[in-house]
Amino acid sequence: MPHFKKLLEPGFIGPFRLKNRILKMGSTLGFYPWQDGHIQQEVIDAYENLAKGGVALVTVGAAPFGVPPGRGYLMDDDRFLPDMARLAEAIRKHDCIALVQAFHIGPMLPPFLRSEKLEPVAASSLRKEELPLPFLSPPRGLEKGEIKRIIEDFVSLAVRAKKAGFQGIEINAACNHFLNTFLSRAWNKRDDEYGPQNIENRARILTEILEGIRSENGRDFLIVVLINGAEIGLKDGITPEESRGIAQVLEKAGADAINIRAEFYFPARDPSRKDSTHFPDVALYPEPPFPVKGLMDERRYGRGGWVPLAHNVKKGVSIPVIVAGRLDPLLAEEVLEKGFVDFVYLNRALMADPELPKKLLEGRFEDVRPCTGCLTCFDNNERGNPPLCQVNPTLGKEKALEVWIATKRKKVLVIGGGPAGMEAARMAALRGHQVLLCDKSPRLGGSMLLASIVKGLEREDHLKLISYYERQLKKLKVEIRLNLTVDRSFVEKVAPDVLIVAVGGAHQIPSVPGIGGKKVLTGKALQEKLRFFLRFFGPKALISLSHIWMPIGKRVAIIGGQIQGCQLAEFLVKRGRKVWVLEETTEVGKGLPEVLIKPRLLDWLEAKGVRILSEAKVKRIHEKGVEVSIEGLRDEFIEVDTVITALPLLPNERAVKEFEGLAPEVYAIGDCKEPQLIVDAIAAGFNLGRTI
Repeated sequence: MPHFKKLLEPGFIGPFRLKNRILKMGSTLGFYPWQDGHIQQEVIDAYENLAKGGVALVTVGAAPFGVPPGRGYLMDDDRFLPDMARLAEAIRKHDCIALVQAFHIGPMLPPFLRSEKLEPVAASSLRKEELPLPFLSPPRGLEKGEIKRIIEDFVSLAVRAKKAGFQGIEINAACNHFLNTFLSRAWNKRDDEYGPQNIENRARILTEILEGIRSENGRDFLIVVLINGAEIGLKDGITPEESRGIAQVLEKAGADAINIRAEFYFPARDPSRKDSTHFPDVALYPEPPFPVKGLMDERRYGRGGWVPLAHNVKKGVSIPVIVAGRLDPLLAEEVLEKGFVDFVYLNRALMADPELPKKLLEGRFEDVRPCTGCLTCFDNNERGNPPLCQVNPTLGKEKALEVWIATKRKKVLVIGGGPAGMEAARMAALRGHQVLLCDKSPRLGGSMLLASIVKGLEREDHLKLISYYERQLKKLKVEIRLNLTVDRSFVEKVAPDVLIVAVGGAHQIPSVPGIGGKKVLTGKALQEKLRFFLRFFGPKALISLSHIWMPIGKRVAIIGGQIQGCQLAEFLVKRGRKVWVLEETTEVGKGLPEVLIKPRLLDWLEAKGVRILSEAKVKRIHEKGVEVSIEGLRDEFIEVDTVITALPLLPNERAVKEFEGLAPEVYAIGDCKEPQLIVDAIAAGFNLGRTI
């Protein structure tokens, strides 16, 4: 059992003693329906739940300056003080330091939010061709008077936050937000005292904000400043040396701590599609776009990637340095123990399991629900939706989805050990029911096993989630029977009070001449082959072996270009195959996270020579290839060695119907009822398990 001595050790930031080294950063959890600017009760409940879980400090995501009202909540007027006070108290009553984050969105203002009164702004006016991110609208550089008013906005928010009971503020000067446009030479082209001539001038807007807050709130108010440790891949971007110099200036101006992350700029085949990210694991997906050694830590596929940049800053300041970036408890303990940083943000990890600190303190590391790194949370957030986590269905719905012990103990039979079945079994057992879980495969996991092999474990690790379920089901004394095909007679023999059918969806096999040929591998056949090999090898071994040998030719056509086909194409390209992706609709990549992941993967596939054809209907599969009708206008013959179907699943109506009427309560969940994503399957299992 690992020990987390350093992670659980108390520490100081400014005048405040923190009970451990685990912090929740100021990223917004999600967006609830607008309530005239007032903080929604769900927001208060979500942040209180994080504080109750044992984290030492929670930073609340605030309403940014520079965007119109209508999404989230506001903190720019004293009429919101009562809401802010309730939120601060909800956090503080759990011996947790309460901070609020402040930032100005600046040039990141989306085009659809622009108006005559609101426009993208930055340190300098830039032409389209000068923009670090070409998809942004050209911002207007601000006059000195306008800069002073924005400084006053930050100070006023800090004053209001202190009145409300918040103990400090985090100033977000990272990403591509307004304040960062002064720090970065790529954005800052001014020729006055706020210009790029030296570090002091570039940081002047920040030092004036700090001085204003200190003047109003005194030394007993915590100030953390978030800056980019580097702008990797950006011409004239912030360098590590410059970041250290900026941190030193901020320390002199009164900052209590420096939070370091990086902004990583992706090149793109189409320059207008160039993008950036502050997620180190995404920076290296699907593979590093350029050599990154010396720029970030690439040893763990991006996990902890920004630690060297934070350590670089720590060597130049005497105040605490904080870092985030796909950290888990084990890596965080190592980073702290080696003295690289003083505190860590476990952001996505805390969203996956808000009780993570409490479980570590109680010696229950094995009970921590792992974050898979899927980015469902971020993708959902960026689209303005309420909080959503792939593995934690209660995130943002803590009060609405409270779990209670069942009033009557029932015998529950779950057929299917995929994500929906495992979660339903876990929840039912947690509530006191007697649970039997059966699956025809040699191990639990269902669709997640196939996903782990195809997607790999670099960015999104579902094997850890499967292991979590295996441990939890064992602890909850769920009886598990594998290699068992359940039929009606078995169910009748068990005689359950509740029967849950979670057997997975039906494979979609297109009605195409030649689909039964030797060179065709359907999704169903592929899954059966994997199930066979899993009797002898674990998923990690199969991933390694697939780089050596696979029963697949060198030229492969994939029928299906949604999430299944695109991820399979990535798998095959990384194993040296020449690939064509044939999607009958226009929805190439459907199901992939729309923000960052989908555009990155599609751009990478094209760069690797993958031909992605939309509105491509396969007419016939021949001995030497496939005949395809493209957009209904022209036919094309593609010479390939292997054809693989990777199509969305269909509801498994036959399997569901087979078990109708065999128990007083019969439910179908997961793909067999409605094929969706893993996040939907786990939510379905949770919701059923908490109500039976």
